[in-house]
Amino acid sequence: MSSVEELFRQGQSEPDTAATEAAGEPDSGAEQGATPAETAPQQPTDIGDPSYPGPIAELTSVTRFFPGPPPVNALRGIDLTVGRGDYLAIIGPSGSGKSTMLNTLGLLDRPSTGTFLFEGIDVAGLSEDERAGLRARAIGFVFQSFHLMPTRTVLENVMLAGTYAGLSRDEREPLARRALDRVGLAHRIDFTPNTLSGGERQRVAIARAVCTSPRLLLADEPTGNLDRANSESVMRLFDELSADGLTIVMITHDEAVAQAAGRRVRINDGELTVIE
Repeated sequence: MSSVEELFRQGQSEPDTAATEAAGEPDSGAEQGATPAETAPQQPTDIGDPSYPGPIAELTSVTRFFPGPPPVNALRGIDLTVGRGDYLAIIGPSGSGKSTMLNTLGLLDRPSTGTFLFEGIDVAGLSEDERAGLRARAIGFVFQSFHLMPTRTVLENVMLAGTYAGLSRDEREPLARRALDRVGLAHRIDFTPNTLSGGERQRVAIARAVCTSPRLLLADEPTGNLDRANSESVMRLFDELSADGLTIVMITHDEAVAQAAGRRVRINDGELTVIE
């Protein structure tokens, strides 16, 4: 399991204030007598610049070394620029370093050497709170395994993203409803994930990822658990999001899936090569 998936699974195991509010249940995490300020969603550190005119992400000579044993050079001198509005596929087999790339771009891992600029900010100088705040505000994640809460409705699952972004319930619900309408699932808001098809569950996950209007969408093998028809449906949705101007970086082992992207690079043994 990648670091990004582990982070999300940890978040799902915590009390879900958004879901309990939406369901009308008492918030068991709130103490009696607590003030509204104490029970409101925690506001992430506000950092980043949506209007920054340069690349959204720029990696220069980035390496990632894990001492082991055995020692692993997961990334070797990576140079990569992701412009606003890019749709980039990073293609590679298992063990090639593509998950480490995703973790780095998602601010879940730090390079061993080299420079990573996000919207012109050198992320090496950010505190953990600042990195978490930038991640919550600027980056959406889509996973191969969906990671939906099985006992919560579709609407509640999508509202969870707003909780991480520090939004109030009054802000979260309309955003979640609009996102579900955008992916064609407005008629499924009261369903639970186990009543949906695989393609529908992935569309719920995409709605969750985009409902807070991130500037960068990171997709980890988004069609890996889907049949051909559902894979094509999800990739059409990605095409539409890209056409709307969303910056997308997708990692995949599937050459056919990668063809949908406007730019493609290959990673093997921690080294990137551009596909013409």
